[in-house]
Amino acid sequence: MIRSVKQLLGHPLGATDGHIGHIKDFYFDDSLWVVRYLVADTGSWIAGRLVLISPLALGGFDKSEKVLQVNLTRKQIENSPSTEAHKPISRLYEQEYYQYYNWPFYWQGGALWGISDFPTVPPLPITPPAMGSPEAKPEDAHLNNVQAVLGYSAQAMDKDVGTVADILLDDRTWTITGVVIDTGHWLPGRKTVVVPGQIGRISWDESKVFLKTTSLALERAPAYEAAA
Repeated sequence: MIRSVKQLLGHPLGATDGHIGHIKDFYFDDSLWVVRYLVADTGSWIAGRLVLISPLALGGFDKSEKVLQVNLTRKQIENSPSTEAHKPISRLYEQEYYQYYNWPFYWQGGALWGISDFPTVPPLPITPPAMGSPEAKPEDAHLNNVQAVLGYSAQAMDKDVGTVADILLDDRTWTITGVVIDTGHWLPGRKTVVVPGQIGRISWDESKVFLKTTSLALERAPAYEAAA
């Protein structure tokens, strides 16, 4: 199912043994356009701490759509590696994180999630390569937070065309399927969607998304309807 990131922000999260907080943000891979982590605000449970939840641990939404289930215990989450010493998120932190849960590294195996194009954990325990080994050498993780991108200006090949209003993702693969552009004063009252292949790059210094398409192509594209 395709979901709106803005609608997911603030959504409650439930572990196997109780409530753990709500979604505060997402970290996504800006080279493959896939969400790698949910950022959980644990509130008063673990005061002053944000924790990362990989889609590998997600069990889906409950029938009422009110809670996103996490297939971990509260104790597992509480004892997981802290992100405080690893900002921005580094590959070294990810190695520690994945080894803590005994999950396969998603950056090894060739598929979107390492061994699969879907975030799944093998039925048998695996042993990730040891930190510092040639197979697990540190490298750029390409991870950035979604909240920062919302509100960025959008630059087509010929002119500014608006701002980033929302991001759409597939909750089965956790891939980003589209970026919603509010065309603002250029085309008042209208929004349209660009797919990752139409995005050239994101400039974090300029707070801008550069598109590989023209304003005319965007004007001719179907309007975005959130309800659809």
